[in-house]
Amino acid sequence: MDRYTQLINTPVGRVVARNTPLPAPVPLERHVPGEPVLSGRALLSAAPGADPGAAPGATPGGGGRLARAAARVLAEIHAEVSSPLRAEAADAGLDAAPWTPQAAANQRYKALIFDATAIAASEQLGELRAFFAPTIRQIELCGRVVVLGTPPQQCATPAERIAQRALEGFVRSVGKEVRRGATAQLVYVSPGAEDRLASTLRFLLSPRSAYVSGQVIRVGGAGEPPAIDWERPLADQVALVTGASRGIGASIAATLARDGAHVVGVDVPALADELRAVTDRVGGSSLTADITEPDAPAQIAEHLSAEHGGVDVVVHNAGITRDRTLGRMDEERFNSVIAVNLTSIERIDEALVGRDLLRGGGRIVCVSSMNGIAGNAGQTNYATSKAGVIGLVEAYAPLLERATINAVAPGFIETRMTAAMPLPIREAGRRMSSLAQGGLPVDVAETVAWLACPASAGINGNVVRVCGQSLIGA
Repeated sequence: MDRYTQLINTPVGRVVARNTPLPAPVPLERHVPGEPVLSGRALLSAAPGADPGAAPGATPGGGGRLARAAARVLAEIHAEVSSPLRAEAADAGLDAAPWTPQAAANQRYKALIFDATAIAASEQLGELRAFFAPTIRQIELCGRVVVLGTPPQQCATPAERIAQRALEGFVRSVGKEVRRGATAQLVYVSPGAEDRLASTLRFLLSPRSAYVSGQVIRVGGAGEPPAIDWERPLADQVALVTGASRGIGASIAATLARDGAHVVGVDVPALADELRAVTDRVGGSSLTADITEPDAPAQIAEHLSAEHGGVDVVVHNAGITRDRTLGRMDEERFNSVIAVNLTSIERIDEALVGRDLLRGGGRIVCVSSMNGIAGNAGQTNYATSKAGVIGLVEAYAPLLERATINAVAPGFIETRMTAAMPLPIREAGRRMSSLAQGGLPVDVAETVAWLACPASAGINGNVVRVCGQSLIGA
C-alpha cells in the first residue's frame, strides 16, 4: 500500500477525504489461502424476459439462461445468498433467502449478480436500473458487481444485439460509480457454454480479482470443464514463465506454484542468481536464455521435452522498455523492444506448438500492457510491441485446436520500474483509475493463474486489463 493510501485511511485522513475532492482509495482485499471465495452475502437476480406485460422491476419469472449456472457456482462455493429466483436456486441446490426490491435497503451485499441475457430489446434495458438502483448503494467494501450477458454477435435479432452491446456502457459506468474498493464486470457467455462459467465467476467474485474492474470477458465453447481441486488447480502441470527473476514474473511464478504447478523460470544469464532464488523458493527449476537469440526457442523446447515431456502453461512475461520520443528513437532502441516483447513470443510459440510440446488443454498467457491499448508518449516502441501481443492473441485464438491463448494488460503496477518514476507521474498513474491506487504484481499473477486454470477452457482470445479500471484507454 502506498503512503498516500495509508494516510487517507487513518482517522484524520478520512476526515480530510470527506471534506475535500481528494481521492480516497480503500485498501483492497486480496486472496488469502483457506479463505472463502466470497466473504459476505450475494444477491442473485435476472431480467424477467421479453414479456410485454411484465412491469419493470417485477420479480423475474425466468427467461435468463445463466441464472441457474450462476446459482450452481454460488452453491459450490457455499455462499450466503438472497434471490428472488426460487426455481433456479432450488434446481442448483442453493439455499437462498427470499428477496424483493422493497427489501433492498435492509441488507448489505458483498456481490450483486444479474443475469441480463433475457434483455432482447432496448426497451428492456430499464431492468438494469430497476435492479441496481435500490441495491448499488448497499454494496459492501471491496464488493463485486457482475452482469451476465450474451455475446452481441451471437444474438438472434438486431434488437437483441443492440441491447446486449449496451450492457458494456452500463457496466463500465457502474465500475466508476461504486468506489470503496468495489469492482464491476460484464461476462458474455455464448449459448451452450453455460457450464463453463464457473472459473470466471469464482475469480471475479473473489479477492483474486482485486485490481480487475470494468472488464468485458467472453466465455465460449461447449461441454463441461474437467473436475479440479480449486485450491490446487494446476497440480501435476508444468508452467513456463519468461522474465521470472523479479517483479511481476516472480509473482506469477509464485502464484502458479501455489496452485500446484512445477514452474520452469526463464531469464537472461545476467539474472541467473535472482532467477534461481525465485525458482528454488517455489520448488521449480530455472533455465537461463536470451530469448532473442536465434537458438533460444529450440533451447527452451529441448529443455521442456527432455526434463518434463512437454508443457501445460506458457506465460510470456519477459519484456523491456527503451523509452525515447519518436524523433529521438534510434533503430537499435526501437528494434530491441520489438524483438524481446513480441517477436520472441512468436518464435517460442512456434517452437513449442510445432514440436507438439504444448499438451492438450494447454494455456498460453501473454503479458501485454495498457500502453498497447492507449499508447503513451515516448513509448512508441513499447506500445507497438504490446499492441502486437494483443494482435498475436487475436490471430492465434481461432487457430489453436487443443489450447487457449489470452492476454493480460497491466496498468500501473507497483514495481521497481514504477518506483523509479518521478513522483508526479507516479502519483498520476496511481490515482487515475476507478480504484485510485496502483496494483500489485500479485494482481497480475492472480489473473494469469485464472486464465491458466484447466477450468478456464471457455476463455480464449480475451485481453483482460489489470488496471483498476484505468481512466486512460478505458
